Amino acid sequence: MDFVDSGLYRDITDHAHDAPAWLRHTAEIGTEAGLLVFVALFALGWWRARRSDTRAFAIAALAPLATAVAYVCSEILKSVVAEERPCRAVAGAAPSLAECPPYGDWSFPSNHATIAGASAATLVLVRRTLVRLTVPLALLAAFSRVFVGVHYPHDVAAGLLLGAAVALTVVALATGPATRLAATVRGSTAPVARWITGLGPRATALPRTSHRRP
Repeated sequence: MDFVDSGLYRDITDHAHDAPAWLRHTAEIGTEAGLLVFVALFALGWWRARRSDTRAFAIAALAPLATAVAYVCSEILKSVVAEERPCRAVAGAAPSLAECPPYGDWSFPSNHATIAGASAATLVLVRRTLVRLTVPLALLAAFSRVFVGVHYPHDVAAGLLLGAAVALTVVALATGPATRLAATVRGSTAPVARWITGLGPRATALPRTSHRRP
């Protein structure tokens, strides 16, 4: 099957082969490393949320779980669509910089882009100022999959949209139950449970009373 964006795929992969060696190597490493950055941001978001209110903590805890659900949805969709990888299907394209995945590891949608889209969207819910980091990182992670030759442009575009849509839906539906669960766990006397959820916002310090000498 010849997709509309096969020509765009060829243009991008041709430019990738003409790019400086350092850029090619960076793209090969970055296509996986970008996801590790999101993992680190999830961990940081959870840690900071231990000192936040219960609802904020619940959202921070849901963010990676919602991303995992988005990934599962992309895997299911992959098996239904069964689109061949462009590194095998596009005639006349430059060889992919990354190893072409084996037959049966389908192309649509991109799992990496799905995870990136879901991560970017949910992390913004955790901390709004992260939008300046997560959105460019997600776009770069998605583009890198085309740059290294293992996905069509429409694969990564669909992945970004699918990931964001599924993850945001999961967070919206699960925030209420997750908040109640987090409140219950925070009220537990078990040290492990209290360490995982934290104690929430610090109690406001009582005003100091002045002591007059008799």
